[in-house]
Amino acid sequence: MGSDDAYLLTASEALAKIRAGGMTVEGYVRSLLRRIDVRDVDVGAWAYIDKDYILQQARALDKVPMSKRGPLHGMPIAIKDVIYTKDMPTAHNSPIYKDDFPKLDAASVILLRHAGALFLGKTTTAEFAASYTGPASTRNPHNPARTPGGSSSGSGAAVGDFQAPVALGTQTGGSTIRPGSFNGVYSIKPTWNAVSREGLKISSLMLDTIGIFARGVDDLDLVADAFGLQDDEASGFTGIKGARFALCKTVVWPMAGEGTRHAIARAVDILRAHGAEVEEVDLPREFDDLPRWHNMVLQTEGETFFLPEHRVAKEKLSPQLVGYVDRKAGYDRRAQLKALDGIAALRPKIDDIAGRYTAILTPSVIDEAPEGLEFTGDSAFCVSWSALHTPVVNVPGFQGHTGMPIGVSLVAPRYRDRHLLKVAKEVGKLFEAEGGWKRSV
Repeated sequence: MGSDDAYLLTASEALAKIRAGGMTVEGYVRSLLRRIDVRDVDVGAWAYIDKDYILQQARALDKVPMSKRGPLHGMPIAIKDVIYTKDMPTAHNSPIYKDDFPKLDAASVILLRHAGALFLGKTTTAEFAASYTGPASTRNPHNPARTPGGSSSGSGAAVGDFQAPVALGTQTGGSTIRPGSFNGVYSIKPTWNAVSREGLKISSLMLDTIGIFARGVDDLDLVADAFGLQDDEASGFTGIKGARFALCKTVVWPMAGEGTRHAIARAVDILRAHGAEVEEVDLPREFDDLPRWHNMVLQTEGETFFLPEHRVAKEKLSPQLVGYVDRKAGYDRRAQLKALDGIAALRPKIDDIAGRYTAILTPSVIDEAPEGLEFTGDSAFCVSWSALHTPVVNVPGFQGHTGMPIGVSLVAPRYRDRHLLKVAKEVGKLFEAEGGWKRSV
């Protein structure tokens, strides 16, 4: 592979070449910049990108002696534009914060910078990562007439289009898992609050989570290392043969489209063909309230966290976010407490259920990415896991009836993130090889 097509490398592959002296950081990012020049007119993944600054970072990193390089030295990463960066604007896709430069980095950015990462730019987002309407400029790299999902629209699209090997996103409902599925990449929503959210524009304190996108689990592991994600106990997973998976369709299964139904059925067949046991498990009826409770928490906490913008610039907020503050949904604090307490009671119960299996297998999305750019897709299959605070990984490999990618999710108990990534790596090898969808450039 020459320097012109270095953008095809995963971050792990690129870092290995840089460490071995076979490629410079500058050479790697120049390949990515050429890819961006060619493709971003069609994809529109970037809210902000400064090529001179990118090259300045690369040259500085190339001058660092090998003995003083961090574990992510030279790894290019894209940052969702709701996460503060002191050297790039953070506008939240809102006219209220147009061209706003925070004076500090978010905690997640501090950790990545300390490990030697290089920041490519800020990726597009739905307004404050809270609106159902996607950024108008961002399109699915596999079909520009379809949404890349949201709210982490640009992060999913940039990684799916080989413009960035890794990107940060966020998830409140399905904003990391859904774009992962729609763009045909791996994505993880870690255990809630396992990654510091300091420096993230909060829309829901009890739901918001930093997410990660990559084209392989090895790259997710690199970022997980930088974020200090660790399980209390080492994973006992030794391979697919003999592993036990719980197929959990959840209460919203009737919403599943043809593509997701096929993906789940094919996933089960593949796992069983390689020696795994897959048992269909119906969650107790008390879990049926989760989608409604999630919505209560989302809207009532939105009232709190968008009150400042509502007070000072209501006319610049979308009607959806204005509605949160104005209580258009009719939820009061009694409803909020009922939802918060109800969800909290279910979290140890799902930990117990998931802990009996290697992982839970469940849908990521209703179907392949819908046509049009305004609506980013339904998060129905994600919201319960977001509310339950469990780690979730989208695993690509399947496709819908028009050939667009569809992923499926793996879920583990809270704070079993590294175990889940270990399982996802082996499962992903099978699904990518046998699921029917092939990533193309």
